[in-house]
Amino acid sequence: MRLVIVSGLSGSGKTIALHTLEDAGYFCVDNLPVGLLTDFVHSMKTSKPALYDLIAVAIDARANIQDIVHFDSIISEIQALDVKVEILFLTSKVEKLLTRFSETRRKHPLSRKGLPLEEAIHMERSILKSISSKADITIDTTQLNVHELRHIINNRLLNGNIDSMAILIQSFGFKHGLPADTDFMFDVRCLPNPHWEGHLRPFTGKDKPVIDYLEGFTEVNDMEQSIVNFLQQWIPCFEKEGRSYMTISIGCTGGQHRSVYLVQKIASALQKNRNNVSIRHREFD
Repeated sequence: MRLVIVSGLSGSGKTIALHTLEDAGYFCVDNLPVGLLTDFVHSMKTSKPALYDLIAVAIDARANIQDIVHFDSIISEIQALDVKVEILFLTSKVEKLLTRFSETRRKHPLSRKGLPLEEAIHMERSILKSISSKADITIDTTQLNVHELRHIINNRLLNGNIDSMAILIQSFGFKHGLPADTDFMFDVRCLPNPHWEGHLRPFTGKDKPVIDYLEGFTEVNDMEQSIVNFLQQWIPCFEKEGRSYMTISIGCTGGQHRSVYLVQKIASALQKNRNNVSIRHREFD
């Protein structure tokens, strides 16, 4: 049995994530009290015949706070039932959450007794800290729309061999902010920048003119090989520890040329021996 726990800040996309999993064949339950989670999973697992082997449960700050405090021990109890548990946590910047609640006119679940919305968001983040700290996948939805979030969940959680570690390699631009969901981050701003070549500026690192330009520099090839060697050496060590997901972020100034080129090259190198490597270009995908 596989159990996916979907949690995160209100307004960050938990409902979308749950619907995506439901469309993929998961039995989904929204806002199940944490204290009932072990009994629920045990009941689903021992039913004859077994009802479902794919289950998704959404847990948020409406749950009993004392139950959330004991989240670690509850997960251990479920894993002892021979259930594969994966935790998906969705987050977003406060400013974006404020905008979303303003646009939808929905009420935040913790904004009771006159508590201002921004304080409710900060309180929720604090309450869910014990869940977010154990998350296998954390997705920052600040810059994502509905379709992009569904696409990422499909790529990272549903596709490929779930028994091997899923690897996401993404490009980003430092001037647009650091990615929140990353395990390894590489800064490639030291490399020659096609942006300063006027005829290359409209292209991206996926286009032949930029590829030809960057391949002409030995330091670009050296950077590529160094990152590939590092990942090939250390990824197996993380797999041995039972990790299910890994996100590798490569950043340049604008996230259009150097980082995009290197993500394509590095992913291609890893895909020669792995079937669970996906690519994302944050600034234009």
